[in-house]
Amino acid sequence: MSLKEKIIPSLLPKHIAVIMDGNGRWAKQKGKERIFGHQNGVQSVRDVTEASVELGIGFLTFYAFSTENWNRPKEEIDGLMHLFMQAIENETPTLMKNNVRFEVIGEIEKLHPQTTQTMNRVRDLTKNNTGLTMIIALSYSSRWEITKAAKEITNKVINNELSLEAITEETISNYLCTKNFPDPDLLIRTSGELRLSNFLMWQLAYSELYFTNVLWPDFSKENLYEAIVDYQSRERRFGKTSEQLSN
Repeated sequence: MSLKEKIIPSLLPKHIAVIMDGNGRWAKQKGKERIFGHQNGVQSVRDVTEASVELGIGFLTFYAFSTENWNRPKEEIDGLMHLFMQAIENETPTLMKNNVRFEVIGEIEKLHPQTTQTMNRVRDLTKNNTGLTMIIALSYSSRWEITKAAKEITNKVINNELSLEAITEETISNYLCTKNFPDPDLLIRTSGELRLSNFLMWQLAYSELYFTNVLWPDFSKENLYEAIVDYQSRERRFGKTSEQLSN
């Protein structure tokens, strides 16, 4: 039985988040510049998206560029931004063909206007698609997101538009970038690193975490199937006991 055949359709994660790590190391192993790894990582994004569409996954979030990544060398940042625009432009027909809705979360204001225009155009073009929602976290970090939410909620309280007593976990969730999406059920991180790297820290509170040594440009559909099979073998208790779940 293949890995794909082992997947139980009724137990699919509704939302998968991915930290795409290892592009630079993959390129270095091949004696190439870091951007070469990023370029080859685009194929893995394509493969994982295609596999998710085939399986019927509802939401797929890729951590593409963090707010901390702005500290990288300018030539790498420029190359990444060009790659983002090129990849989105090239993949738009495929998104439309596969009924995929495109979304972006993050501090978009920091991006080059041309990059923002490209993102907004593709988002608008795909907004009525009803299949998989593919979310790109670009110029994003969880601390930035939570700080932004805290400021907006505080402003509401100061202006008497919201009382302190009315603030709940749901209130905070509604001020996050992901307010229109369910929290991830499964987080996948490639390259063997065992940390969240400031990614969706509020939203990942009860997510299942899956770490693999595979570098992102080598991550294939089979690797995705393996992660989902592993996810389906786990018992998600959300604070309850096994006995409570059985009953």
